[in-house]
Amino acid sequence: MDKNTQTLGVEDFRARLRKNGLKVTPQRIAVHKAMLKLGHACADDVTGEILKDGNTKVTVASVYNILTQFSLLGIYQHRMSSNNKMYFDVNTFKHIHMYDTENHVYIDVKDEDLYKEIEKKLLSKRFRGYRIDGIDIQILAHPSRKRRK
Repeated sequence: MDKNTQTLGVEDFRARLRKNGLKVTPQRIAVHKAMLKLGHACADDVTGEILKDGNTKVTVASVYNILTQFSLLGIYQHRMSSNNKMYFDVNTFKHIHMYDTENHVYIDVKDEDLYKEIEKKLLSKRFRGYRIDGIDIQILAHPSRKRRK
């Protein structure tokens, strides 16, 4: 595991599966390898990446179930996009997400100082009747210029 990012390499990933009582299957390994390559992805994207490789047979439904299971175990994070797709994030360290509302992609904003300032400010506040479980920051944005093709 990369200590700065908390992203599980393949060997640490195998150990994490075993620790959670899950079999290390070719499908689970293929999903994780695709997620390491993609970073943020929906089940369709991960399935496409796996099928492009051609070594493992999967369906979108099985990939979605695997991604959801990994999210529930804390191996990945998940978030719903404005186009109603569940996106999964291989990076579980504290960071800010910027969501491109036109192209429906997530970009990690790695600014530890900014995150710490926001976290410090929010954790010092009291929200009557609530305790903060965590902080998940998402910035909505769109490209300032049209992309060249």
